[in-house]
Amino acid sequence: MAAISSLSFSALGQASERKVPVSATRSFVSNFDGFRFRTNYGSDSFVVQTSNSSSRMVIQCLSSVAGGVPTVSVPTVSDTKLNFLKAYKRPIPSIYNNVLQELIVQQHLMRYKRTYQYDAVFALGFVTVYDQLMEGYPDDEDREAIFQAYIKALKEDPEQYRNDAQKLEEWARAQNATSIIEFPSREGEIEGILKDISERAGGKGSFSYSRFFAIGLFRLLELANATEPTVLEKLCVSLNINKRSVDRDLDVYRNLLSKLVQAKELLKEYVDREKKKMEERVQSQKANEVVAKCLGEFQNGGAS
Repeated sequence: MAAISSLSFSALGQASERKVPVSATRSFVSNFDGFRFRTNYGSDSFVVQTSNSSSRMVIQCLSSVAGGVPTVSVPTVSDTKLNFLKAYKRPIPSIYNNVLQELIVQQHLMRYKRTYQYDAVFALGFVTVYDQLMEGYPDDEDREAIFQAYIKALKEDPEQYRNDAQKLEEWARAQNATSIIEFPSREGEIEGILKDISERAGGKGSFSYSRFFAIGLFRLLELANATEPTVLEKLCVSLNINKRSVDRDLDVYRNLLSKLVQAKELLKEYVDREKKKMEERVQSQKANEVVAKCLGEFQNGGAS
């Protein structure tokens, strides 16, 4: 991966100057025919199967153990998506909805993975991605309502996500390149959270690494102004996390968000053009009405 400092979430919020074809509005979400997500334990797996036709798309999520005997009954991907649609019934512009639908499928698989256990770094990662994806959404209240519906559809607490993300951000702003990797030798609420993650990732409990965790990890470094690759490497060692996986996943999301910025810029240009056309039509109509009124007054005056 290139220098880690090249990935900045604040920079991704700015529009790209490079012009891209309209197809870019669809390229930032992956089109998949099938996706298999296996846990660290060979006896447990989730399978997503999709079949496309002109009328519908069917998605199934199955949980099984060796021998094909179901263990824990978990909601299907369709159940989670339906919960989201029930919780938020207003239409969502396609450029946002396409990404949300892709993310909720991925996060459903993470959420119901056997080794999954919620943690604050994961929450920070998701909140960071969500806020970047939804930046510029037409209505702030709707943006937060969508967030609430999304997390509740996964049977988790949106307030916990927001609160934990805020705590981590405040803590990270008070750190630097040295202090942030010294959490194992220090006491505190956030230090305790990171120690717990380190122990679980080291094999002393359930831990499920994900891209959202990688994003949350880098967000901590970004806020601490400690984005040098060596700092990330040391932090990964302290947390018992594979840095190669983190590098790969940061690249994936950097590309995703960059494409989203380009697509949103195209959408903005389209909306601005349509708005200008509408204003021109309104002005033209008003001018015609004024002319018609003047002609009417002239004709009436001539008749008298």
